[in-house]
Parts: sequence; structure tokens; C-alpha cells
Amino acid sequence: MALPTDQRTGETDQRTGDTDQRTGDALDVLRRVFGYDSFRGEQREIIDQLVGGGDALVLMPTGGGKSLCYQIPALVRDGVAVVVSPLIALMQDQVDALTTLGVRAGFLNSTQDFEARRLVETAFLAGDLDLLYLAPEALRSESVLRLLDRGSIALFAIDEAHCVAQWGHDFRPDYLALSMLHERWPSVPRIALTATATPDTHTEIAARLNLKDARHFVASFDRPNIQYRIVPKREPKKQLLDLLRTEHPGDAGIVYCLSRASVEKTAEFLVQNGVPALPYHAGLDASTRAANQQRFLREDGLVMVATIAFGMGIDKPDVRFVAHLDLPKSIEGYYQETGRAGRDGLPSTAWLAYGLSDVVQQRKLIEGSDGDLARRRVLGAHLDAMLALCETVRCRRVQLLAYFGQQAEPCGNCDTCLTPPESWDGTVAAQKLLSTVLRLHRERDQRFGAGQSIDILLGRQTDKVSQHRHDQLSVFGIGTELTESEWRGVVRQLLAQGLLAVEGDYGTLVLTDASGDVLGKRREVMMRREAPRAASTGRTAKPRAAGAAAALSPAAEPVFERLRAWRAATAKEQGVPAYVIFHDATLRQIAAEPPATMADLARVNGVGENKLAKYGQQILDTLAE
Repeated sequence: MALPTDQRTGETDQRTGDTDQRTGDALDVLRRVFGYDSFRGEQREIIDQLVGGGDALVLMPTGGGKSLCYQIPALVRDGVAVVVSPLIALMQDQVDALTTLGVRAGFLNSTQDFEARRLVETAFLAGDLDLLYLAPEALRSESVLRLLDRGSIALFAIDEAHCVAQWGHDFRPDYLALSMLHERWPSVPRIALTATATPDTHTEIAARLNLKDARHFVASFDRPNIQYRIVPKREPKKQLLDLLRTEHPGDAGIVYCLSRASVEKTAEFLVQNGVPALPYHAGLDASTRAANQQRFLREDGLVMVATIAFGMGIDKPDVRFVAHLDLPKSIEGYYQETGRAGRDGLPSTAWLAYGLSDVVQQRKLIEGSDGDLARRRVLGAHLDAMLALCETVRCRRVQLLAYFGQQAEPCGNCDTCLTPPESWDGTVAAQKLLSTVLRLHRERDQRFGAGQSIDILLGRQTDKVSQHRHDQLSVFGIGTELTESEWRGVVRQLLAQGLLAVEGDYGTLVLTDASGDVLGKRREVMMRREAPRAASTGRTAKPRAAGAAAALSPAAEPVFERLRAWRAATAKEQGVPAYVIFHDATLRQIAAEPPATMADLARVNGVGENKLAKYGQQILDTLAE
């Protein structure tokens, strides 16, 4: 039955009043604990939804402030917030960061002994915690479930929620069981968060976590402070070294390689050339991996060379670059990995070296992968989208965001915007290459890789050409208008467009169903022209400053360095990462406009009450030196 108008209005006013009170509490926590004056984007609405007892599904880019969306409700609602995270190795750092803010946090995982677990469980039951971190596999344990039944739960936060997507880039089987949270604790609000999700993955997360009644919040996936650049792969390790020396000397960064052997060789190469670097891959023993990860988090200026086993949940804000020496398998993986750069909003670089061998290798991996035909088709579609990003002649950011269902204007801060590439009609070149592959197949069903086809087109009398009498083919020497490098680009782009394929262990080139349209002159083939190789002259495309991330004045630079030195010594003394003390962005603001009093310092972003009391006088003393 409809309520009378005045009664409905009164009820609405009451709800509005409650909302305003909740928002007021949340804003007070933001200022007092975290040291910020205002919320960003949809943080306020997300927090309000959760504080009010509703569920939320949040898609927000790395560095967008996802953690505040559950940390603040944890401090406003009664009970303990239970945070489900797959990052056992990082739980201690997450708890340390919260403890420094004065937040009562703990974790339960397999790294603890009996006494450590008992102390955390006792604190949880006594209500002496604000947040409790658990790995998803812990919720398969009946003892953990019984523990949660006995306590008071404020909310469930499911971090890295894309891990539930079975055909995603970071699937974790234990996430599939998390739908039971709503079944067992139906009145406890839940929030699922991820930085990476296509529209399909978004739908899958909602379905698998039983979030059908949740409010969905989708922020822009754009990271304007990251400059995306993809370069032709020539001598990748030397190209990487040139990047680090000319653009990122002394900066912290991550270099991703496909194989463990490549990780080891690249790390060794960087060290030999004066760049402090550490390896990380699944082949190293657990203690070495943990030690290297801790050094990367705690020390300034280290480069981590790693397989994709490294990185999820790394909360290091001052990673200035992420470089890929091998082609990522999907745009979702690429976005997730590059998103580890520039969490603090300062200008950062996402750099990828990409070549023909990458395409051949990834196609072979898909053909040899486990799973049925449908699975291989999904993997193929992921790779096709990644190749399209590499080969595009339009803005990289526009292409990247379109994959996640978002529209954007050309950014002016990627390589294709800063140095627009040319496209050219490669139809005739494609016909010549495809004709060569076709003739090689007809000759006693012989099959060869890209190198043999290119040698034939260039008219080279190699031993293999002579041995197989390929100099007798009608296509021998008809491709001298292009260089070897340009022909390799043709092969790569035909593979990217599905007009060529590879099969077998030796990367044999074969025609596809679509090849006939090109050979039959029914389809044009447009290609991206390779830019001429230029000698290094330092930073040619400087990333633009992002808002408060503008460069410091000459007078402020030495102040900033003194503050960093103080922070490094303090972090080492306390055994925590430097960013747990203060982020670079906070130190930059202090250096740019040095506060004279504690009251002035309290107005700096990132200086909450607890940090002011703990470090305020030390900062003022450092500034007074």
C-alpha cells in the first residue's frame, strides 16, 4: 500500500539524514586517519553503499583508491572487516601500513605459528581488530568459518576479484567458493574490487560471487600519468638498458620476461651494466623470492626482473616504469602489469619491445596449451586483441580503453600520439609473401619458417636455398624493394591479422582461410610502417606531469632528497617499506611548501593524526637542518 505523501517525505528525509551522518563519519575518518580532505571519484558513493549495509562491485584502476572503499567502512561500521586477498606474501606489509595509521589490523595465513594465530584469533573475538586479512583458501577451513561465526563481522571485502574469472589472466580456483559468504552471512555487506575487467569479466564476477543485488561502480580505466610505448624488438636487453639510462636512472621499476631463463639473463645483464636488479620467478626457492620481494619493496631504485608470477598486490607507489621484453598474452594481463607503475600519480612509463618471434611464440603456446578448442579460441582472441594494440596506428590509450568498453579521445601521451606512425598499402607485399609460403608447401610439402621465405624474396643464395633449389621458384628475388627488417614486419602483421598462421615446433608458416582473399585480390592489406631506427639522444618523449606531480623547483629538490633520506632511515629502523612511512607525493608537497609548524604539516595530504604524532617533529627537524 502506498504511504501518504507527508509520511513518504518524512521517511525520505530520515534516510537522507542517515546518509549524511554516515558520510560525515566517513569524511572524518578520511581526514583524521588517512590525512586527506576529500574523496576521489565515486569513493564517497561506494563507501556510503557499504556503510549502509549494501553490496558493491567496484572496478577501479590501480592507484585509484580502492582500498579506502573498504578500509573506511571498516572503521565506521561495528565489527571487524574481513578482507579476502590472495597475497599471503604481502599481508604483513598491508597490516604494517594500516598499523602506522593507527588502524588495528591483523592477518591469518599459513606463514604463522600457533601462538601468532592464537593472538590474532583472540583479538578478533574480542573486537580488538578493525580489519582481518585472510587468503581465499582459508575460507575452505571449517575452523576459520567457525571462528568467523563467533565474532562480529562488519563487512567482507573481496580484493583482486578478477581472480574468479575462469578464463581470465589470473584465475584462482579458491575464489569460486566465495559465493558462500552471502549464503552463510546473508546480512553482512560485501564489496568485490578489481582493477582489471572487460565487460564479460565484469559479468562473470557478479555471477560467480552472487552479487546480483549489488550496486556496480565502474571508474575510468584511464591512467593518464602512464605513457604507453611499444617499440620494434631489435636487441631487447640493450634497448632496455638505453631506456633505463636515458629516462629512468636510479628509478624503481619492473621488467617482465616470459621465461625463467630470460629473467636470470636480463637481471645479470643489468647488474653487469651498473643497474641494481633482482630476479623473481617460480623456479627460485621461496626464501629467495621472499627476500628479493622485500628488498624491492623496502629499498629505493631497485629493478625487479620477473615473470608474471610477480606483481599482483604490490603496493609500491614509486614504481616509475614497467617494461616488457616479451609480448603479454592478453590486454588484461598487460593492463594489470603496466598498472603497477605510477600508483602515486607521478609520470611513469609502460614500455614494450615487440617482434615477430613474439607472435610466433605466442601462437605456438596457444596451439600446445591444455584445454579444448573453445579454450584455445579464447586464448587466440586475447592474443589477437593484444596484437591489434601493438599494430595500431591510432592512440594506444584509445585502443586500450576500448577493450574495456570505454571511449576516449587521443591522449597526447603515448608513442603513436607523440610520433604518429604512417600506414601503407601492403597488399602487394602480402601477396608476394603468401605466394612464397604457398609455393614452399607445394614443393614436396616442404614447410619453413619466416627466415626462409624472406631469403627467397630477397634473392639470397643461402645454403638452405641452394639445397632445396628454392632459387628456381618464380618468387625468388621478387621482394628486393623491402629490407629484411621490413619483410619481418610484413610477416608479423600478417600473423597479427590472421592472414598467416604458425604450426609445429619450428614455427612453420602456413596459410589460413583468409589468405585466399588476399591472393585473389579480393582484400586490401593496410600495414603500419616501421619508424626508422634513431640514435639515442636521451629522453625524446618526456611524460607529461600529472597535476600535483609537476617537477619540483631547484630549491625544493634537495629538500625532497633530505626527506627521502630521513624516510629511508626510519623505514629501515622499523623494518617496513618506505612508502608505509609516507608516499613520495606527500614528501614532494612538504618539500615544495615546507611547513613551519605541526598545524601546517597537518594540512598536507597523507598526514593523518597518527602519522603527525609519530613523525611530525622529525619532519620539522629535518626541514630545519
